[in-house]
Amino acid sequence: MEDGRETAAMREQKRKDRQIALETGDSDIGVCGWILVLFSILLTLLTLPLSIWMCIKIVKEYERAIIFRLGRILRGGAKGPGLFFILPCTDSFINVDMRTITFDIPPQEVLTKDSVTVSVDGVVYYRVQNATLAVANITNADAATRLLAQTTLRNVLGTKNLAEILSDREEIAHSMQSTLDDATDDWGIKVERVEIKDVKLPLQLQRAMAAEAEATREARAKVIAAEGEMNASRALKEASLVIAESPSALQLRYLQTLNTIAAEKNSTIIFPLPIDMMQSFMKH
Repeated sequence: MEDGRETAAMREQKRKDRQIALETGDSDIGVCGWILVLFSILLTLLTLPLSIWMCIKIVKEYERAIIFRLGRILRGGAKGPGLFFILPCTDSFINVDMRTITFDIPPQEVLTKDSVTVSVDGVVYYRVQNATLAVANITNADAATRLLAQTTLRNVLGTKNLAEILSDREEIAHSMQSTLDDATDDWGIKVERVEIKDVKLPLQLQRAMAAEAEATREARAKVIAAEGEMNASRALKEASLVIAESPSALQLRYLQTLNTIAAEKNSTIIFPLPIDMMQSFMKH
């Protein structure tokens, strides 16, 4: 755990160092660069008030602007939200959306650890955490994150068997989130959540699993029925021992049976038979 924390701290420190290096890069534009900047400022002043409409830019609440001056990121990093000024000839800017972005991972054909082919898809939630790194360190952060999510899904599921994929979706999602978050940290992207949507099995495998489950249920039902018969036999044995100890108990049981039959089927004709007569036959 300590090594993991140290590694995470080192990655965070390196990311901050890269960000600082990018945000302080405009100090080396050189003499020609400063001449062009001064010329741009002079041109802006001479063309007032028309040039003001080219210099004023607006960034929305959920956006940040990365300003490039002569190809270098302007000191201070991302600007916004609100108003900011640029020089029309030497400056350019890129807007970065800071809101959470959601995308679906297309269904991936994955070979599991126990050699079963399954089709798995998912959904990823991420946002740009550092606009400067998202612009300077990668060409298209969105496309790169999508491709990395597909590859990570294949790699993670390839180490699991079918039973683990079906039962441990939450653990797989957390593992994918951790892997994606570490990989996209250099791009200024924070992966907030990963979810496994659906696991599709081949039709033949579905039939085999259904037949296995049905056979398991039938075997369990037979075992339960056999246990019930055994318990009923033990109960009858104990009842017979109780009746044998008291002759009047058999008479009471006989009358109770007659009462039950008369209540259920009123059309049944009952001929009472004395118990003493039956005992005489039983002796013979």
